[in-house]
Amino acid sequence: MAGVIETGVTSWTEKSLVQSGWYPKGARSSEGRLRYYASQFPIVENDSMYYALAPPERAELWVERTPPGFTMNVKAFASLTEHYTDAKRLPVDLRALLPDELRDEPHVYPKDLGAEMVDELARRFRASIEPLRSGLRLGLVLFQYPVWFTASRENERKVLHTSELVPGCRVAIEFRNATWMNERHQDRTLALLREGDLVYTCVDEPQGFASSIPPIAVATSDIALVRFHGRSAARWKRRTESASERFRYLYTTDELREWVPPIQRLADEAASVHVLMNNCYSDYAVRNAREMTVLLEQHVARPRATKAAASAPA
Repeated sequence: MAGVIETGVTSWTEKSLVQSGWYPKGARSSEGRLRYYASQFPIVENDSMYYALAPPERAELWVERTPPGFTMNVKAFASLTEHYTDAKRLPVDLRALLPDELRDEPHVYPKDLGAEMVDELARRFRASIEPLRSGLRLGLVLFQYPVWFTASRENERKVLHTSELVPGCRVAIEFRNATWMNERHQDRTLALLREGDLVYTCVDEPQGFASSIPPIAVATSDIALVRFHGRSAARWKRRTESASERFRYLYTTDELREWVPPIQRLADEAASVHVLMNNCYSDYAVRNAREMTVLLEQHVARPRATKAAASAPA
């Protein structure tokens, strides 16, 4: 199998990226920035609907502003992945159904919402991304679980249930608790994902924490996914002013080069490999995505050709 490798970043709208000067003067609007980004990279991850659901009309705009063949992965809404959410971020009509003591609560968990409301949120999330799916832009829906989501039989059932929450969509699973990929559970975890045709999210991230997943490159479906979170151990568990501060890390060429052989192996196992930089501070992610594309091309991998690759330094 000769899988296609697509390289990009996890946010084209991140404030510090916009402020970095990476976007040209003619790309200052939301439309202009997405059109410019899509001219430089073949894939992006959209994390906005993790925080709040968007109307389908917004996804229609994303389709209009990107070329055929462009891929947009979407991070699933927080309440679908066992995370808490701010009650104020819920749809107005659903927030009104909450008990009075929860309507202004910043940390509302799925168990507080109840199964019926979570199912309704899943239905609305699925409707929100339908234009991406029907417009042939949707790649993966990423279910990223929190550190308190440990390996257990009950949680295995929740993982397998993800495809039912977003019917007709391809699902990727990212764990943030080390028990899933420790020596005891790793084989069982990967077998579970293969059983459900779910994409295992390979990660590069700081090690030594309860949330640390080892940098193992493995494909559990015909799509593979690698996300680069940086290696700043000092920031990994520290409270920061913004998410971008947590992932403030610029990979060196040698650090990126470490991943070239594993990504090539993934391309031999899967039809496509999504390589996404989540070190979204300033222009770090776009710089590293360009450099990774060049490194892969130099090693006879099969990345999607982009203008960024052509102009990036070797």
